[in-house]
Amino acid sequence: MPQSADKILDHEKLFREPEYAALLEKKKQDFEFGHTAAKVQQVCDWTKSREYQDKNFAREALTINPAKACQPLGAVFASIGFQKTLPFVHGSQGCVAYYRSHFSRHFKEPTSAVSSSMTEDAAVFGGLNNLVDGMANAYSLYQPEMIAVSTTCMAEVIGDDLDSFIKGAREKGSIPKELDVPFAHTPAFVGSHVTGYDNALKSVLTYFWDGKANAVPALERVPNQSINFIGGFDGFVVGNIPEVRRMFASMGVEHTILCDPSDAWNTPTDGQFRMFDGGTSKAEVENALNAKATVVFQEHSAEKTGKYIAGKGQEVVFLNHPMGVGGTDQFLMEVSRLTGKPVSKELELERGRLLDAIGDSQAYLHGKKFALYGDPDFLLGMTAFLLELGCEPVHVLSTNGDKDWAVKVQALFDASPFGKDCKVYPKRDLWHLRSLLFTEPVDFLIGNSYGKYLERDCGVPLIRLVFPVTDRHHHHRFPTWGYAGGLRVLVSILDEYFEALDLNTGDVGKTDYSFDLVR
Repeated sequence: MPQSADKILDHEKLFREPEYAALLEKKKQDFEFGHTAAKVQQVCDWTKSREYQDKNFAREALTINPAKACQPLGAVFASIGFQKTLPFVHGSQGCVAYYRSHFSRHFKEPTSAVSSSMTEDAAVFGGLNNLVDGMANAYSLYQPEMIAVSTTCMAEVIGDDLDSFIKGAREKGSIPKELDVPFAHTPAFVGSHVTGYDNALKSVLTYFWDGKANAVPALERVPNQSINFIGGFDGFVVGNIPEVRRMFASMGVEHTILCDPSDAWNTPTDGQFRMFDGGTSKAEVENALNAKATVVFQEHSAEKTGKYIAGKGQEVVFLNHPMGVGGTDQFLMEVSRLTGKPVSKELELERGRLLDAIGDSQAYLHGKKFALYGDPDFLLGMTAFLLELGCEPVHVLSTNGDKDWAVKVQALFDASPFGKDCKVYPKRDLWHLRSLLFTEPVDFLIGNSYGKYLERDCGVPLIRLVFPVTDRHHHHRFPTWGYAGGLRVLVSILDEYFEALDLNTGDVGKTDYSFDLVR
């Protein structure tokens, strides 16, 4: 027996044992009836060619391994950012299990969300009863102060009307009449997780500012001097939101964070389970209408929300995932302009320290080639930072980036001498990126954990800076925004560079001429 009480093997080594190796080989021969190893290798080699790349990029009706998730995932993210709010997804149980597990695997924290558990009969007759009963159970069991409803494919295909369904739930006594229930239609078959975040966030603001689904008079704006901040869909929110708060506090800026799930995904182990923790309160949401302006850190995550806020009379400043020197400079200068408060000496010192760190390391990163993928705003911020470092972001690919986004990326290329050989790829997936990595190789890959298969297949070291990061722990606890976040990103890139350098200079007497202790 390969596994016994006296010989406990980790899963990493267990399936290398002779018994398992023989079992798997027999299964392949007797049941899989695949092509020969030589044929498989022949086809595999062909998929690395320029000829195959041309065919790969010519496909239109098929997406292979998209670098995005679906709308309801983003809606759950947005809902968790509000105080004592329970995300309620009107759809199948399996969909909600995916959202919960996806967040829990990334943040290493339990993620509370419930489902109306629609099945075949609801798909035929509608999901009204599921929603009515589900909301009654959810409120009775978990006692939230707000339930934020969103939808999945099933509810959208059959055309369930959330507004009338929720009003019906109130009339039937399923939930108290005074319970706040904002809702958003988030069909998973269009858009992406950033679209769902946008729809859900806008639904919360619309609900409170426009009269709670016509149940009370709409709020009237009484302008003040505070500013609102919207971070967007961000897998590093646990580290980033506290960093943003610290920068605001350093400048003495009165502010409201609209959607803050940083505490919900960073609860302590102290013997107390927190189903709800932190988040933006309902009072803060209502008062946010009166703010002088709203700063949006990720334009593509809050496009509709930003336009809605602007329609209320506020100035809205759209940014794109500010990181590094230039991105943080732009953010702080906008805050200074809006508030009349100078950038603090503390932040000026941090800027200088980041510049010092970049100067210390520029000789190692200068001219290194990168491929990167992820959400549109992240790629704009990451591309700008790489160009600051003297790197070349050769392939910038986004499945949920459109032509307008591509124009912005190209403008970054055109403004830097390091961007002249770089290309942007909107509406492309990771199978497209695989072709590019073989035909136009780079030194490093920046993305999420799914990129590890590209790393293994193409031999390109992966730097994990994109949601989700499921095969490494605690990256999300550190900021990537601001000067401090820029330093963290710089160190992540340098660590991977030096790790690759050590691996490539490890043969004694052959390649070890740069196997140094001091760099």
